[in-house]
Amino acid sequence: MSDTKPPRADADEKTTLLGFLDYLRSAVADKATGLPEPQVRAPGVPSGTSILGLVKHLTAVERFYFLGEDTADWAASMRPAPDETAEQLLDGYRDAVEQANLVIAACPDLSLPVPHPARPASTPTMRWVLVHMIEETGRHAGHADILREQADGSTGR
Repeated sequence: MSDTKPPRADADEKTTLLGFLDYLRSAVADKATGLPEPQVRAPGVPSGTSILGLVKHLTAVERFYFLGEDTADWAASMRPAPDETAEQLLDGYRDAVEQANLVIAACPDLSLPVPHPARPASTPTMRWVLVHMIEETGRHAGHADILREQADGSTGR
């Protein structure tokens, strides 16, 4: 994921949206990579947010919107269990992203509803989901930037 670049300025809509989403996904994974235990799971703010918690949460969000897997407890998606390793959670995130990208690639028109809504009563369009995922992932990438800097002083993408 770490070699992902933003899309070209002249790319079509789908390529642009997916390109920015992949760029942000890569940033999140990079912030969790190479940070040893216990720092990767240590909360950096009073709310208890950790880099590993962000990875776990974003995995659940990817699976919810693109793969139709509902999450029973969104708050719990922010907390890695003691037996969940950074490697396992990062692999799970990368797998969710890979599966999500297959769903996105198969969508011929962004105005169509997502094919696997977790809650069929409100089925958003693929365009809406892509924009929402850019917002969601970007927000948490910023959190990960701050938490990583607090943990070891590392800055930058």
